[in-house]
Amino acid sequence: MTNTAHLTELGHSPDALAQRQADLLALLRQTAPEVLSDNQINIEKLKELLGQERIAPAEHYELNWAGKTEARREIQKTSSHTLRPDANNPAHAQHMLIEGENLEVLRVLQKSYYGKVKMIYIDPPYNTGNDSFVYPDDYSETLDEYQKRTGEKSAEGYLNKQSLWKKNSKESGQYHSAWLSMMYPRLYLARNLLRDDGVIFISIDDNEAANLKLLCDEIFGAENFVGCIIWKNVTDNNPTNVTTEHEYVLVFSKNKSQLAGQWKSSLSDAKSKLIEVGKELIAKHSNQKDLQTEYTTWFRENKSFLGQLDRYKYIDVDGVYTGSQSVHNPGREGYRYDVLHPTTKKPCKQPLLGYRFPQETMQKLLDEKKILFGDDESKIIELKVYAHEFQDKLSSLIDFDGRVGAYDLRELFSEAIKVFNNPKPVEFLSRFFSYITKDDDIILDFFVGSGTTTQAVIELNLEDGGKRQSICVQMPEVLEESTEAYKAGYRTIADITRARIDKVIAKLKAEHPDKTADLACAHFTLAPSNFKVWRGDVGSADALREQLALFQSAEKAGQPQATDAQTAMLTELLLKHGLGALGVHAVSAPKQVAGVTVHRVLLPDDKHLWLCFEPYTDALKDELVKARPAQVVLLNSCFVGDKADEQLANLQLELAGLDIGLTVI
Repeated sequence: MTNTAHLTELGHSPDALAQRQADLLALLRQTAPEVLSDNQINIEKLKELLGQERIAPAEHYELNWAGKTEARREIQKTSSHTLRPDANNPAHAQHMLIEGENLEVLRVLQKSYYGKVKMIYIDPPYNTGNDSFVYPDDYSETLDEYQKRTGEKSAEGYLNKQSLWKKNSKESGQYHSAWLSMMYPRLYLARNLLRDDGVIFISIDDNEAANLKLLCDEIFGAENFVGCIIWKNVTDNNPTNVTTEHEYVLVFSKNKSQLAGQWKSSLSDAKSKLIEVGKELIAKHSNQKDLQTEYTTWFRENKSFLGQLDRYKYIDVDGVYTGSQSVHNPGREGYRYDVLHPTTKKPCKQPLLGYRFPQETMQKLLDEKKILFGDDESKIIELKVYAHEFQDKLSSLIDFDGRVGAYDLRELFSEAIKVFNNPKPVEFLSRFFSYITKDDDIILDFFVGSGTTTQAVIELNLEDGGKRQSICVQMPEVLEESTEAYKAGYRTIADITRARIDKVIAKLKAEHPDKTADLACAHFTLAPSNFKVWRGDVGSADALREQLALFQSAEKAGQPQATDAQTAMLTELLLKHGLGALGVHAVSAPKQVAGVTVHRVLLPDDKHLWLCFEPYTDALKDELVKARPAQVVLLNSCFVGDKADEQLANLQLELAGLDIGLTVI
């Protein structure tokens, strides 16, 4: 007997909107139980509780566009798709690269990664008028039609660019609407994946920055807006009167109240260490020369640990300090006045653009001995900044040359090949990742492009010893034949992504063999389910009988005993049981038990899940009783012969008596 109810549950991804509704009901049940009766909301009681001033009138402030209602329907669609692992995947991997249409992939990830992702970074199409991206232009299609469209393959096995990727020209009458309709369901599903203390960083430029802010206000809540980072990346030869030298990174949180006191960069530990060492040495030495000598020795031995704080080379009775902070005015000409050198009594050399401080402020700094002089007046003076004054905050202004991203790629690919346009620099993303994430946090990027995110996470882990996991998604958009990348042998953007990650891993393994033994990335492809999907809309008795006959074996036609088929089914069942595609971490090598292959998975509570896709024997039941796993998953087709139903019934009874869960698919 097949547990068809469980098949329905495993067959499709969760309804994201239904999940949010369940969360809302749970919240109301906890905070305002009086408005709920039989799981129904009493609107009048809710109005009374909130007050009339909280009830929106028929017309109210909101972002609206042509197609918004239809875009919301995309959220409610579910997917029966899965992630198919590459045949050459390592047994254990810390990182994932998924090739497939990203909206469908986000649906597939809902069950396993709901509320588990610490940080999302995305660099979506900026909607410049030359972008091609996937967006439905016919919202009347059925789910089957949608899945056929998103799963359509070319003769070579690639997604058909012509039918999926549509150029959103500025001449279009719904130019902004198409972009918003593309982003809305993706951001909604992405929010579901964030932890309560999770954040999302979104790169964007002036084309859609204003609309994106309003869209995120609606999806994440305006109260969860963390900030807007302005990135001064490169001077643009803009033909208008205003040159464009910047882009933006919008930052929103799942729940801003969860962020208080949580963020700190990897420099925080270095700052604390500098302060601690400074106090110890100051207490030990009364002589300034001895104090500086011992600190210099310690500094040289620990310089690599200090990272960007390796400027703090000096120490006095007030602590460790740096003298590399300039007092010159960085912009227009600043203040002009003389500062006398304390020894020569001559005016110090003035900065080219003048001092950044007015004279009264400079005098205050001199009185506090916060100004450092050179041996004579020929050196421009500097500002003394102590380690305890270091501000460990993420700045809203970042000055970083965006062209560095292209240099990052040239180090991996032949300099004669330009494989990708405008990749984000690795160091740029590392700043965010090091500040927000730690330990084994999950970082997701579902517009990963050339793969900068994966490289940044891998290199950051190597630098600080973290075990961060990255999940990156790239659509297999076909490259134009005229591009250098195509001529170099790459056929899709996803090919470039994969090649970059492989090259990064190979490079780091060669350079740091002692630290990279376990470094690996598993590759997956969005694919139709390995199992037949139970249709709940079957109406007639004949159709129901036909479907029941089909489900004598739940898996699709093929050889379930084949190694690649078993790996594919195992991955899908892990995903749909909420254990994640990176559940490969928990899977030991398949083991022969009672003559059949058994896959053993370590569950989060340290109990075991056993899965078997080969013909069942009573000897297997004896091994199950002996091992006592928490759960067992078998295929209906595992039970063969005249006594198949009897075998299944006996197994169900015996395992139930031992409190071992059994799922038959």
